[in-house]
Amino acid sequence: MNHPDPTRYRLVDHHESLPERTSTEPCPDPTQQLAEFAAALRFDAIPDAVVRRTEDLFLDWFGSALAGKGARPVESIARFIESMGPGERDPGPSEVLIHRRGSSPLVAAFANAAASHVAEQDDVHNGAVFHPATVVFPAALAVAQALGASGRELLTACVAGYEVGIRVGEFLGRSHYRIFHTTGTAGTFAAAAAVGRLLGLNAAQMRHAFGSAGTQSAGLWEFLRDAADSKQLHTAHAAGAGLTAAYLAKDGVTGARRILDGPQGLAAGMSSDADASRLADGLGTRWATAETSFKFHAACRHTHPAADALQQLLATHRLAAGEIRAITALVHQAAIDVLGPVTDPQTVHQAKFSMGTVLGLIAVHGRAGLNEFDTGWRDPAVRALHDQVAMRLDAEVDAAYPARWIGKVVVETVDGRRLEGKVLEPKGDPGNTLSRAELEDKALRLAAYRDGAAPAEMRRVIERVWALADAPVVTRFLA
Repeated sequence: MNHPDPTRYRLVDHHESLPERTSTEPCPDPTQQLAEFAAALRFDAIPDAVVRRTEDLFLDWFGSALAGKGARPVESIARFIESMGPGERDPGPSEVLIHRRGSSPLVAAFANAAASHVAEQDDVHNGAVFHPATVVFPAALAVAQALGASGRELLTACVAGYEVGIRVGEFLGRSHYRIFHTTGTAGTFAAAAAVGRLLGLNAAQMRHAFGSAGTQSAGLWEFLRDAADSKQLHTAHAAGAGLTAAYLAKDGVTGARRILDGPQGLAAGMSSDADASRLADGLGTRWATAETSFKFHAACRHTHPAADALQQLLATHRLAAGEIRAITALVHQAAIDVLGPVTDPQTVHQAKFSMGTVLGLIAVHGRAGLNEFDTGWRDPAVRALHDQVAMRLDAEVDAAYPARWIGKVVVETVDGRRLEGKVLEPKGDPGNTLSRAELEDKALRLAAYRDGAAPAEMRRVIERVWALADAPVVTRFLA
């Protein structure tokens, strides 16, 4: 199978700034501004703190991808897409991390995106309710390896993907997220922006890429009711669709100019509270990449605020699981929408979307990590607490969401006490973030979870990630 020709799809580093608009020129619409930003973003225009955060996010994603090794739906998706790609004699330049083999950019992006979204440890942007890493990094890394891009070019592309995807998620609003998995929908734009930046798309081509990406946007929450495997397919499809859209735009394929806000565009079909002003909000001054949160618990992010509040309460009152009669998690509406259907989890992955299971693990085992889920989600003591957990809509929590994810719990004890816990910023949020030492520890644990990489290998990966901005070319990370 032929691989992308680096001569045809050459890298372009836009050192020139966008031309100034005269007073007679019409003001660009938000989609045009977003396309212009993504096409023209330069490494030296990105603040150093944002570059460092992008490295942090990349390492966090890399560990999450390795933790997907061996997961049944991930292996099935990877087997399928690899069977559609190049053979062993000419495997291709892009790295499928869980299988340590080369393939085409599309195959690697598809497989790595699926792998990084099963352990429920990949990052999240609160305001967009969107997981950028699992769609941006798989597509960008695969294309960077195929084209021989530098570390700076990869990082620039990833920032473009984050900035675009987050704003599209914010634009689509809360009504969208109630039915649609935003990572699957906005994720196509994020991947298209990242790959488009690596391919050197101009603003017009980038807008066409957005059009082709948006018409492929998909992902419905209904899968959770059945413990179905669709979540990993959402991210695989989004990364692959965005990559495809960018390559097609480079080759002249056009897409809808108003795919986001047109009368038959994404917002018209998928949102009742879309806000077009969010699309170009602070481009080049507000760096949404740096607003992204890391996940501390190995569960759906909607459980984290209550989990942190319960941890705090248990520590403050020296409370044991056997002393708890009932727990009420005071939550925002989206938590009820997403977690509410999971009343009797049937798989470990579905249990990660069960508030009762997460809080039960916290109370019984002290944490809700990967190993606690694997060994304890069916524990009778955890199950007993699961049955005593309720969620209730809270006005303060709901009003703050999605900009802030406040955690509040009320615990009733067997001896009649009523105890309250509250956290304003869950562990991993920008104001309560993970240090690089904590990120390294997390990455090592994720790599070891299913033997994705040995500790010594992962330490070498960590060293390379911290030096990514100085890498002349992005090569394979694992032997």
